[in-house]
Amino acid sequence: RMAVCARLCGVGQSRRCRRRQRNDQQDQGSDSDMDEEEEERIVGQRRSDAGSCGGPGRVAAAAAAATAEPSDACEYGSGHNTNRGGSNTGPPHPESLMELPPELLVEIFSLLPGTVLPNVALVCKKFRQILNTETIWRRRCVEEFGMREDLRKMEATGVSSQDLYVKLLHPYRHILGLWQPDIGPYGGLLNVVVDGLFIIGWMYLPPHDPRVEDPMRRRPLFRIHLLESKKATVECMYGHKGPHKGDIQTVKKDEFSTKCNQTDHHRMPGGRQEEFRTWLEEEWGRTLEEIFHEHMQELILMKFIYTSQYDNCLTYRRIYLPPLMPSDLLQPGLFKGTYGSHGLEIVMLSFHGMSARATKLTGDPNVPAGQLTLDVDLSQPVDLPELDQQRNIDVLSRIILGIHEKVQREVEQPASDASACVGRAEEEADGAAAEETEVDHGACADACQSGPSGSSSSPEAQPFVLPLGVMARNEVYPRTCRKCFYGTGLIAGHGFTSPERTPGLFVLFDEDRFGFIWLELKSFSLYSRLTDHLPHAHAPSMERFEAMLRNMQSWTS
Repeated sequence: RMAVCARLCGVGQSRRCRRRQRNDQQDQGSDSDMDEEEEERIVGQRRSDAGSCGGPGRVAAAAAAATAEPSDACEYGSGHNTNRGGSNTGPPHPESLMELPPELLVEIFSLLPGTVLPNVALVCKKFRQILNTETIWRRRCVEEFGMREDLRKMEATGVSSQDLYVKLLHPYRHILGLWQPDIGPYGGLLNVVVDGLFIIGWMYLPPHDPRVEDPMRRRPLFRIHLLESKKATVECMYGHKGPHKGDIQTVKKDEFSTKCNQTDHHRMPGGRQEEFRTWLEEEWGRTLEEIFHEHMQELILMKFIYTSQYDNCLTYRRIYLPPLMPSDLLQPGLFKGTYGSHGLEIVMLSFHGMSARATKLTGDPNVPAGQLTLDVDLSQPVDLPELDQQRNIDVLSRIILGIHEKVQREVEQPASDASACVGRAEEEADGAAAEETEVDHGACADACQSGPSGSSSSPEAQPFVLPLGVMARNEVYPRTCRKCFYGTGLIAGHGFTSPERTPGLFVLFDEDRFGFIWLELKSFSLYSRLTDHLPHAHAPSMERFEAMLRNMQSWTS
């Protein structure tokens, strides 16, 4: 029946089909009635079969249902022959997809993935002509790539939705998402997005030090478009002379490279001095004369010399946003943090069981990008003392170092502690009843293994103040916090020499801010969440995300 065929095609039953069905039922009597539950079961089965085939298979399945003989279709659908008991006096039914009206075929084809539409066009001339409909390809651009563009603007440029999909969006779909550039210890964060009629690679830069809660800054590094020809054009956006010729190469899966073919566009009339002054103003928001710290001046000059040599000829590796788990302390994601004379850096906060980890996406010559900057033990909550005691660094140090020594003992002697615990349990079991034995064994197990433990501190906000003598780049920090935990931070000498993890205090202020007190350095880092929308960036699974983290550390080790 036309009604069944139309529903198999995914467009539902039209009003005219339902009217035909009622007329048929009156003419043919109850023997030709189709049981609705059986029809729904068959339609659902055929849809799932068509979906599993994908693309042309779905069309072929629907076409097979539509081209079946009426008696066969009804016999398959309900076990009744509709021709029995009289002839059909209604309008003729289409016997194949070929006979469906064009507007119905447009609706059907627009539901298919764009990757299978070229195969559908090979079926016949009619299908090929219908697939030139702008509506089909515009819907594919919107649903698959989130494109939002004014139709009048597209008409003015002469770029069709089909060309946009076939020649730009689909061929370059593999570079959409988040990437980390290979710039030695400095790293970075690149976000490749569909922006109107362009694919643009935006380099994300932290706000100027120390304004950690300001929004991120963006700088375009390259763009791809179809505006000047019917094939995709890659342009380098680096420098101050406008777009110029560039190239993109896909090296391997989850990796690609950019190349500028006109590096003279990166040069400035005043030479390297003018380039440095311009870079310094953009990177730090100040002049060299305004930076009085000599060591900081050296770090800034070193970064300029190192990064400018690449001339936007870079290799990028894919990175993912961490998945959200129900047990996470807060929403994982990207944060901006203060790192002393190195300025602001970007870290990725993720949760792994009873551990919270912050991994650097941007770095410095001491601790490069890709390294685990913070490792927080969520099974070791810290109860802050009264406000006047918090100002004393010695009080805080005794608390944190006491937990640190306990954790170190547990790490160094897990086997001896476990055997001693078992021995105590056996001695108690010799002179106790069976029920008491179970209780003692459970208590011993709790003492021997560090399982998840909730914080004894109240989840409500509690007063917080930095100890005297602890340096903070940003004196504007929250004066209340939710929870505190013991953790370690990674410090190292220049060139990532003699790296070591030192104890500190992780402070959770709210959903979008946390801090870390580095006891050995007597410094405080404040972190604030990135609120930018980052599409195509979520990890497919926790396993893929953890594999990415391991690879990031190997890139810069």
